[in-house]
Amino acid sequence: MNKNKIWLSSPHMGGNELTYINEAFQANWIAPLGPNVSGFEDSIKTYLQTKNYGPLEVAALSSGTAAIHLALILLGVKPGDEVLCQSMTFAATANPIKYLGATPVFIDSEKDTLNLCPEQLEIAIKDRILKGKKPKAIIAVHLYGMPYKVNQIEAISKKYEIPVIEDSAEALGSTFKEQKCGTFGDFSILSFNGNKIITTSGGGALITKNKEHKDKAVFLATQARDEAPHYQHSQIGYNYRLSNISAGIGRGQMEVLDNRVAARRDMFQFYVNLFSPYKGIHVFAEPNEDYFSNHWLTVITIDEKVAGVSREELRKCLEKENIESRPLWKPMHLQPVFESDPYYGNGIAEDMFENGLCLPSGSNLSDNDRDRIREVIINCLKK
Repeated sequence: MNKNKIWLSSPHMGGNELTYINEAFQANWIAPLGPNVSGFEDSIKTYLQTKNYGPLEVAALSSGTAAIHLALILLGVKPGDEVLCQSMTFAATANPIKYLGATPVFIDSEKDTLNLCPEQLEIAIKDRILKGKKPKAIIAVHLYGMPYKVNQIEAISKKYEIPVIEDSAEALGSTFKEQKCGTFGDFSILSFNGNKIITTSGGGALITKNKEHKDKAVFLATQARDEAPHYQHSQIGYNYRLSNISAGIGRGQMEVLDNRVAARRDMFQFYVNLFSPYKGIHVFAEPNEDYFSNHWLTVITIDEKVAGVSREELRKCLEKENIESRPLWKPMHLQPVFESDPYYGNGIAEDMFENGLCLPSGSNLSDNDRDRIREVIINCLKK
């Protein structure tokens, strides 16, 4: 196979990242602190804040997983506690619950956004309370860049006084009612992994609404070192701070973020146009004008009986031509590591996993790449 690999979502540099990296080298800021870290935090804060929204605080961290872990700690989650968690997501959303010795209670998706189902969420809350285990937090995910049902989830959060951790790892640049994703939760998290909308190679951020929480997060992320002339520790800490070099990449990436979002949305439209003549294939889109997705990944669902081809057959056609595609996230309640944990749902996440496919969506895909993708898909559907 001599054809170049077309990746699902590969890093896309803007060019100015090297300027910030070189500045760090010249100043010898090769550490988990420095001008790029604070500059990156400021650029995220400026991007997320709107004139109708209050102040935000941003802590740049080594990963989105670290941000979820710290958010759970700041919410007081301890061994034996329960945390409500969207089932259809990447394992990094749920793993930090286990880090703390707590129990994830998994919740099914709803069909409009594929995200946390408000009905099943409330059923779960009522049932856990009846069992004497009121959950300590709700983790809601903007899956593949699509905002979750913010109004409904917030209403349930307030009704039962359970805080929300907003997993916006895949949704930087997405909005709900013109407010940026990453600003809705009691705590919110971002990810800058290599395959995300922008990248720092590896990295993430915790978004909070007050400086005390940010300062506590940074304290815990830098090994919880007490103020003293010697090394003294009164709490368990973590090595979770983002490096000044990685933050330099992030500063350059923030300069091209809007362009990256536009390019991903163009790829989404490419697939809408490509599949429009075919029955049985649905390109997953915003349910109404309140939603604006960055379309980090374009998702399709396939009705094999109507389309004449299965999800797996299409995936293998693409794979044969060195084009990466991938089934949707396998729901957490189906994962062996979480098989003993509670789940509330009616099979929507399972159905999406069985019939859904994520297609190449990178902002750096060329016209030639799109021609290859188009040809393979059309030929597969003809069969």
